[in-house]
Amino acid sequence: MEYRRLGNSGTVVTNLCLGTMTFGDEADEATSFHLMDAYVAAGGNFIDTANVYSTGLSEEIVGRWLKQKPGITRELVIATKARFPMGDGPNRIGLSRKNLAEALDASLTRLGVEQIDLYQLHAFDALTPLEESLRFLDDAISSGKIAYYGFSNFIGWQLTKAVWIAKSSGFAAPVTLQPQYNLLARGIEHEIVPACEDAGMGLLPWSPLAGGWLSGKYKRDQMPTGATRLGENPERGMEAYDKHNAKSVTWEVVGALEEIAGAHNASMAQVALAWLAAQPAVTSVILGARTEAQLADNLGAAKLRLSEAEIGRLTEVSTQTMPDYPYGPAGVAQRFRKIEGGR
Repeated sequence: MEYRRLGNSGTVVTNLCLGTMTFGDEADEATSFHLMDAYVAAGGNFIDTANVYSTGLSEEIVGRWLKQKPGITRELVIATKARFPMGDGPNRIGLSRKNLAEALDASLTRLGVEQIDLYQLHAFDALTPLEESLRFLDDAISSGKIAYYGFSNFIGWQLTKAVWIAKSSGFAAPVTLQPQYNLLARGIEHEIVPACEDAGMGLLPWSPLAGGWLSGKYKRDQMPTGATRLGENPERGMEAYDKHNAKSVTWEVVGALEEIAGAHNASMAQVALAWLAAQPAVTSVILGARTEAQLADNLGAAKLRLSEAEIGRLTEVSTQTMPDYPYGPAGVAQRFRKIEGGR
């Protein structure tokens, strides 16, 4: 795999990260152990989890695996997150100092580590002042409980506000943002990617295969069945079948992926992952797998190199029409100017 800096930090991670949202739910503990073994054997050094995944069980599984591998913690970068409810009380949710303090200590215990390498705010909290959350994170760095911090699911203004509060307050700066990003979800390119680039933050995209759509497993006008996420529930969340099936861009992207994959003797998933890993500001792409076969296929993206023409084609077919202002062609054209002047 390729090594990249973790955002604007000095720590180095592989450009493919192992996500663990399936651990304890879609993947039992034995399977989860095999997935981590296979990922590390392939050269990966970056594992991402969250306290809310399987209500703490994902962190516990990672912790038990780490305990069986003496010395491996020093070689890995372990990331987790907090914000979503871990109980029913009003203070068991959010980004308050009280909740984050309890959540961080609980994550340290479940993972069995003295320090979490990357601690992430899992989403914005409109009830808690950002100053309160950022001061807690700065204190956690000073106390040695975390090495770095980042955000997940923040939008542009939230991220930029947090960056400037940290700077003006003398707090440690955030290093990463974890957003949804893939060939069928490119909206972050309008505001969020530029905000990250401006702040020197790295992107850690989640859902890089759009819930399986970019792997080629779904067919046009054929409702999925069987043991897949949409086969079990066609209306499942953001990857709901009818929503994507109705969009022409879905099938234009799938068609381009299929053609490029054929030219490389690769899978469509590998091509989609390779395109994403090549995008500006992307530090590491988060791979989510339920089986060893899925992970093995995804890891094949590490060896795939797309040409500029292939990347350009995928970028072109996945571009969705936007209103002229401020995100369409007319608006974009006004963000730059010729140094020599004129129109």
